[in-house]
Amino acid sequence: MTAPQTKIPATYMRGGTSKGVFFRLQDLPPAAQTPGRARDRLFQRVIGSPDPYAAQIDGMGGATSSTSKCVILSKSSRPGHDVDYLYGQVAIDKDFVDWSGNCGNLSTAAGAFAVHAGFVAPAGDGVCTVRIWQANIGKTIVAHVPVKDGQVQETGDFELDGVTFPAAEIVLEFMDPAEDGDDGGGSMFPTGRLVDELDVPGLGPLRATLITAGIPTIFVNAADVGCTGTELREAVNGDAAALARFEAIRVAGALRMGLIKSADEAATRQHTPKVAFVAPPQGYAASSGKRIAAGDIDLLVRALSMGKLHHAMMGTASVAIAAAAAVPGTLVNLAAGGGERHAVCFGHPSGTLRVGAEARCVEGQWRVAKAVMSRSARILMEGWVRVPGDSF
Repeated sequence: MTAPQTKIPATYMRGGTSKGVFFRLQDLPPAAQTPGRARDRLFQRVIGSPDPYAAQIDGMGGATSSTSKCVILSKSSRPGHDVDYLYGQVAIDKDFVDWSGNCGNLSTAAGAFAVHAGFVAPAGDGVCTVRIWQANIGKTIVAHVPVKDGQVQETGDFELDGVTFPAAEIVLEFMDPAEDGDDGGGSMFPTGRLVDELDVPGLGPLRATLITAGIPTIFVNAADVGCTGTELREAVNGDAAALARFEAIRVAGALRMGLIKSADEAATRQHTPKVAFVAPPQGYAASSGKRIAAGDIDLLVRALSMGKLHHAMMGTASVAIAAAAAVPGTLVNLAAGGGERHAVCFGHPSGTLRVGAEARCVEGQWRVAKAVMSRSARILMEGWVRVPGDSF
């Protein structure tokens, strides 16, 4: 006897350069309303994972790290916050859901969904401020969502490289984005150094900036890993040896940052840390064919997510870029020309992005009060998602 399909209210949204399936907590089946295997299995079935074909044909996923995501929103019980936002990165061909970090791109959609789903009622036309508690990492995100006639204004003329069509601009503020250290001091640099030296098998000593702002990220110089910084997705993702090198860097960095205790743990923590490589500005052709001039950017950045080069730039990694660029002496800051910086425009595979952060050193600890960037979000489909009733 086979179980019938279960219908679950859901909304399919684009946020920044990512897409995900959004749920209200109260709409989930009872077994999935609390963390655990049932919730993981439900989200895997929604997305179509694990899929040995790595295509996610039998689910809502798009077979990339940018489109293999689920989000839960609920009314927040935390003072000064409107909603709690929980994010699950669903592995494509492996049997796990990674809850270790945030998705900065879908943070945009979380702000818009909070209004769409009735968690926040706009006071009138203009901008509705949504205060989000990011439950994965325990941080506050403030989304400034444009509204008109009591609804989210989704259409507009804001252009975001990596997204084909323009939409309305949503400004995001990532408050105090550095993860707290063991002493609760909020240091962005878990080793206490702006530049570390990693011992990476096959590469030897490798200079790296290890930072926890936005999301734990390992920055290395492109030239030190055989890259130029102008690479597009296909050039890296089609090179198995390059991907293996970047994974070795990720494992070495994760160990140094204390995120894992053994190299074996890295296989079940694919979402964090991220690996990114930086280079001084130079001209290149983006994936759309658009020419990016060296004079239009401060530096080049390419980043990997879930073992593959990202087609644009993750929102959380953009926060890490902004924070690292604001601290003189990091590899990101040096690639941008060094010195004091409050904002940078960086080139990524799909084009450019401007991000800002204010950093200050207090009693020997570097801190960032907030990082700011603009994204957009749009509902693609809403209704119900269906999964076999015996799948979770």
